[in-house]
Amino acid sequence: MSDARYEGFVPGRHLLDAVGNGGFRFADMSHRGSIMIVPSGIHAWTVRSIDQLTTVSFDPVFTEAKDIDLLLFGTGINPAYIDEKIRWRFKEFKIGLDAMTTTAAARTYNVLMNEGRRVAAALIAID
Repeated sequence: MSDARYEGFVPGRHLLDAVGNGGFRFADMSHRGSIMIVPSGIHAWTVRSIDQLTTVSFDPVFTEAKDIDLLLFGTGINPAYIDEKIRWRFKEFKIGLDAMTTTAAARTYNVLMNEGRRVAAALIAID
Protein backbone atom coordinates (compact mmCIF):
# COMPACT_ATOMS: atom_id res chain seq x y z
CA MET A 1 0.00 0.00 0.00
CA SER A 2 1.31 3.40 -0.74
CA ASP A 3 1.04 4.64 2.87
CA ALA A 4 3.78 3.02 5.00
CA ARG A 5 1.83 3.67 8.22
CA TYR A 6 -0.45 0.75 7.45
CA GLU A 7 2.05 -2.00 6.51
CA GLY A 8 -0.44 -4.11 4.57
CA PHE A 9 -3.58 -3.21 6.55
CA VAL A 10 -5.89 -0.21 6.31
CA PRO A 11 -8.48 -0.11 9.12
CA GLY A 12 -12.11 0.79 8.46
CA ARG A 13 -14.73 0.20 5.79
CA HIS A 14 -13.80 1.57 2.37
CA LEU A 15 -15.35 1.44 -1.08
CA LEU A 16 -13.14 0.46 -3.99
CA ASP A 17 -12.37 3.30 -6.39
CA ALA A 18 -10.55 1.34 -9.10
CA VAL A 19 -9.57 -2.21 -10.08
CA GLY A 20 -6.82 -3.23 -12.51
CA ASN A 21 -3.19 -2.54 -13.37
CA GLY A 22 -2.23 -5.26 -10.92
CA GLY A 23 -4.01 -3.77 -7.93
CA PHE A 24 -6.71 -1.58 -6.39
CA ARG A 25 -7.43 2.01 -5.37
CA PHE A 26 -9.30 2.81 -2.15
CA ALA A 27 -9.10 5.27 0.77
CA ASP A 28 -7.04 7.73 -1.34
CA MET A 29 -4.33 5.06 -1.71
CA SER A 30 -3.30 2.44 -4.21
CA HIS A 31 -2.22 -1.12 -3.56
CA ARG A 32 -0.46 -3.48 -5.96
CA GLY A 33 -1.49 -7.09 -5.45
CA SER A 34 -4.52 -8.92 -4.12
CA ILE A 35 -6.61 -7.73 -1.16
CA MET A 36 -8.96 -9.14 1.43
CA ILE A 37 -11.68 -6.85 2.80
CA VAL A 38 -13.21 -7.71 6.17
CA PRO A 39 -15.21 -5.56 8.60
CA SER A 40 -12.08 -4.39 10.44
CA GLY A 41 -10.37 -3.17 7.26
CA ILE A 42 -8.48 -4.07 4.10
CA HIS A 43 -5.54 -6.49 4.20
CA ALA A 44 -2.88 -7.16 1.59
CA TRP A 45 -3.52 -10.77 0.51
CA THR A 46 -0.76 -13.05 -0.76
CA VAL A 47 -3.00 -15.13 -3.06
CA ARG A 48 -2.19 -14.36 -6.70
CA SER A 49 -4.17 -17.12 -8.43
CA ILE A 50 -6.95 -19.59 -7.76
CA ASP A 51 -4.34 -22.39 -7.71
CA GLN A 52 -2.82 -20.95 -4.51
CA LEU A 53 -6.00 -21.26 -2.44
CA THR A 54 -6.02 -23.47 0.63
CA THR A 55 -8.47 -23.84 3.50
CA VAL A 56 -6.41 -21.28 5.49
CA SER A 57 -6.37 -18.65 2.72
CA PHE A 58 -9.57 -17.18 4.10
CA ASP A 59 -8.70 -17.26 7.84
CA PRO A 60 -9.09 -13.46 8.24
CA VAL A 61 -12.71 -13.89 7.09
CA PHE A 62 -13.35 -16.69 9.56
CA THR A 63 -11.80 -14.63 12.38
CA GLU A 64 -14.49 -11.99 11.79
CA ALA A 65 -17.26 -14.45 10.84
CA LYS A 66 -19.77 -13.08 13.36
CA ASP A 67 -19.87 -9.83 11.36
CA ILE A 68 -20.00 -11.32 7.84
CA ASP A 69 -22.97 -12.83 5.98
CA LEU A 70 -21.39 -13.06 2.51
CA LEU A 71 -17.92 -13.20 1.00
CA LEU A 72 -17.50 -12.07 -2.59
CA PHE A 73 -14.51 -13.84 -4.09
CA GLY A 74 -12.91 -12.20 -7.12
CA THR A 75 -11.22 -15.03 -9.00
CA GLY A 76 -9.19 -12.88 -11.39
CA ILE A 77 -10.02 -12.34 -15.05
CA ASN A 78 -11.94 -15.60 -15.46
CA PRO A 79 -14.63 -17.19 -13.30
CA ALA A 80 -13.39 -20.28 -11.48
CA TYR A 81 -14.76 -23.14 -9.40
CA ILE A 82 -13.95 -23.07 -5.68
CA ASP A 83 -12.80 -26.37 -4.19
CA GLU A 84 -15.41 -28.18 -2.13
CA LYS A 85 -13.18 -28.24 0.99
CA ILE A 86 -13.10 -24.44 0.95
CA ARG A 87 -16.86 -24.23 0.33
CA TRP A 88 -17.49 -26.49 3.35
CA ARG A 89 -15.34 -24.26 5.53
CA PHE A 90 -17.61 -21.32 4.67
CA LYS A 91 -20.67 -23.43 5.47
CA GLU A 92 -19.18 -24.27 8.89
CA PHE A 93 -19.01 -20.54 9.65
CA LYS A 94 -22.43 -19.86 8.07
CA ILE A 95 -20.97 -17.41 5.55
CA GLY A 96 -22.27 -17.33 2.00
CA LEU A 97 -19.62 -17.57 -0.72
CA ASP A 98 -20.09 -16.11 -4.18
CA ALA A 99 -17.26 -16.42 -6.71
CA MET A 100 -17.06 -14.26 -9.83
CA THR A 101 -14.48 -12.28 -11.78
CA THR A 102 -12.58 -9.72 -9.75
CA THR A 103 -14.16 -6.78 -11.59
CA ALA A 104 -17.67 -8.10 -10.96
CA ALA A 105 -16.87 -8.86 -7.31
CA ALA A 106 -15.50 -5.34 -6.73
CA ARG A 107 -18.60 -3.74 -8.29
CA THR A 108 -20.92 -5.98 -6.29
CA TYR A 109 -18.97 -5.28 -3.09
CA ASN A 110 -19.45 -1.53 -3.54
CA VAL A 111 -23.18 -1.92 -4.15
CA LEU A 112 -23.68 -4.15 -1.10
CA MET A 113 -21.55 -1.87 1.09
CA ASN A 114 -23.69 1.11 0.04
CA GLU A 115 -26.74 -0.91 1.09
CA GLY A 116 -25.21 -1.49 4.53
CA ARG A 117 -24.87 -5.25 4.04
CA ARG A 118 -22.52 -7.45 6.09
CA VAL A 119 -20.23 -8.25 3.18
CA ALA A 120 -16.54 -9.08 2.84
CA ALA A 121 -14.41 -9.60 -0.27
CA ALA A 122 -11.30 -11.48 -1.29
CA LEU A 123 -10.04 -10.11 -4.59
CA ILE A 124 -7.26 -11.49 -6.75
CA ALA A 125 -5.50 -8.61 -8.54
CA ILE A 126 -5.82 -8.33 -12.31
CA ASP A 127 -3.78 -6.45 -14.91
